[in-house]
Amino acid sequence: MKPWRIYAGIVAIVVIFGGGLLLGWRVFRPVETTRVVNAQVILTALRDRGFLVTQTFVFDQPVTITKSSGSAFKDFFFGQTITARGAMEVNLGIDLAKVAESDVVVEGDTVTVTVPAASLFNVRLLGPIDVKNEQGILKRVLQNEDGYNEALAELSRIAEETATGSEFMSRATDRAKDEVRRLVGYVAQGKTVNVVVK
Repeated sequence: MKPWRIYAGIVAIVVIFGGGLLLGWRVFRPVETTRVVNAQVILTALRDRGFLVTQTFVFDQPVTITKSSGSAFKDFFFGQTITARGAMEVNLGIDLAKVAESDVVVEGDTVTVTVPAASLFNVRLLGPIDVKNEQGILKRVLQNEDGYNEALAELSRIAEETATGSEFMSRATDRAKDEVRRLVGYVAQGKTVNVVVK
């Protein structure tokens, strides 16, 4: 066999193999996509989170409920004093479902998101309530009650009232701004994110 035929065969194999690689790369190469970040994309990402809890407080303080008629004689028979203690958890945050499309502005490399101020999400009991119920003699016989529901309602009311004070709400709002800034940063990478409270 002549050497030029061997060389021609090797060149043909290399050309066919190289052509196959080039064709395969052109057909199956990864397509570069540019992600367009607009207000709708950011709004969808935020609304998917629903209510964003940004601050949780736990209160453990005693309450006393006194049912008195003002007369010591009547109270001896019908008076009631409920003393209770229980740990109450209060969650504060912002409702991202309330963010409208007009609240998200994308201008160049800056994204501005306007969010509602922090509000109460829920108040719930953690563990048992220790209830001590002192009732008048006739009340114990005629209208006996353990006082649990009233104690729970009063513990919830006091925890909610304390947590919705200006200091706690301010902390929850500041945390909400940081969380929204972080969430939008995932969607709008490389952009400056400003969060404003309504």
